[in-house]
Amino acid sequence: MKQVKDLMSTHCQTVTLQDNVYEAAVLMAEHDIGFVPVVETNDATKLIGAITDRDLVVRGYARKQPGSCAVSEVMSEAIVTVSSTTDAEEAADIMAANQIRRLPVVDNGKLVGVISLGDLALGRTTGRDAGQALSEISEHEQPTLLQ
Repeated sequence: MKQVKDLMSTHCQTVTLQDNVYEAAVLMAEHDIGFVPVVETNDATKLIGAITDRDLVVRGYARKQPGSCAVSEVMSEAIVTVSSTTDAEEAADIMAANQIRRLPVVDNGKLVGVISLGDLALGRTTGRDAGQALSEISEHEQPTLLQ
């Protein structure tokens, strides 16, 4: 069974609290990513949060925040992480349980990478299908239709 370190991306684009939402959005566009870890300004390996493309829309633009709005206004601070030695199947279970598609990988308090649902699917290393994890991540209650 492979571990997270065998599948994760190690060259992560990051932002700090000194950046604004426009800069985060440009970084996402330039690198075709939808997730950016937020790290300490003085320690680029200390994870303090994350921003997703959805955060930019829901917490930023939908609330009419300007592009100069601080990263801290839209980032998520309660971040689920895994270590690089976590089993890939366990990482898929964590993603499904928390309904998230990406996990920062942190060893000894330092950001060392990010593993995504796509990484798990490409690695084909888990006992459970990545499609199964995706379906659990994407589960929503069906709305009741009013008549």
